[in-house]
Amino acid sequence: MSENGFLYAYFSLIVFWLGACMGSFLNVCIYRIPLEQSVVHPPSHCPSCKTPIPWYQNIPLVAWIALKARCASCGTRISARYITVEALVAFLFLLAWFKLGADPRPLGLVAVSQIALVPIFWLIIYGLVLGTFVDFDHMILPDRVTLGGIVLGGLISWFVPDLHRLPGEGAITAVDALKRAAIGAAAGSGSLYAIAIIGRLIYKQDAMGLGDVKLMGAIGAFFGWGSVIFSVMISALVGSVVGVSLVLLRGKSMQSRIPYGPYIALAALIWMNWGSAWWYAYMAWTTPARLF
Repeated sequence: MSENGFLYAYFSLIVFWLGACMGSFLNVCIYRIPLEQSVVHPPSHCPSCKTPIPWYQNIPLVAWIALKARCASCGTRISARYITVEALVAFLFLLAWFKLGADPRPLGLVAVSQIALVPIFWLIIYGLVLGTFVDFDHMILPDRVTLGGIVLGGLISWFVPDLHRLPGEGAITAVDALKRAAIGAAAGSGSLYAIAIIGRLIYKQDAMGLGDVKLMGAIGAFFGWGSVIFSVMISALVGSVVGVSLVLLRGKSMQSRIPYGPYIALAALIWMNWGSAWWYAYMAWTTPARLF
């Protein structure tokens, strides 16, 4: 292995471990934020017996296995959710890091133009995973994820315009990037709000929460209007498949409420890693020059 290859592998391991550590803290946020509790005080403790957890029993990915998924003090079973979130965030952080590598990138990932985009993607991953699991548990999406995402999307677009640079496009200005963020946020929130209104007229009840509307606005703010169209289509497809599966396998009613935020988050992650290339390739293929 060359020296550059060794360094890349070394930093990849660091990124994976960083993601696991962030996933460990994210478990705290997922549990405490909906309860409006501080995420820093008190320190980590068993939810059942309230015993503080020492650092060596809180090592990401390792502790859950070493403890055999049980609290060392009271023996209460520890949910597999904890190691799942740690492993998921570690993997997603690694994918974002691999986008920076030279061709050929693994898994066909879309390249990024500068290293500053990688921590931005990590921030997006953090928000999407937080929103996903809170929505699963409580059927809500925290405003710090949705509204915070819209604000951060605009600010980051100003300071890192390349976030909105299209494939093959030259450098863009901060003003252009901010415009694209604003259009994306408006398109995201507006499109899902329209769908929510139509759903309410048809089903005579709320078909979609305002949290979903704001989350799509945040995605548009970070990635532009193209990501909104892509995310609406993919999330609707995945949500429909899951909804029908739940009806067939678990006997749920077609009127049962299911969280929609996780499917929006999944679509956004697909866009971030692969979808932008697919979308703009499709747009190029359907130009008038191609059609005629």
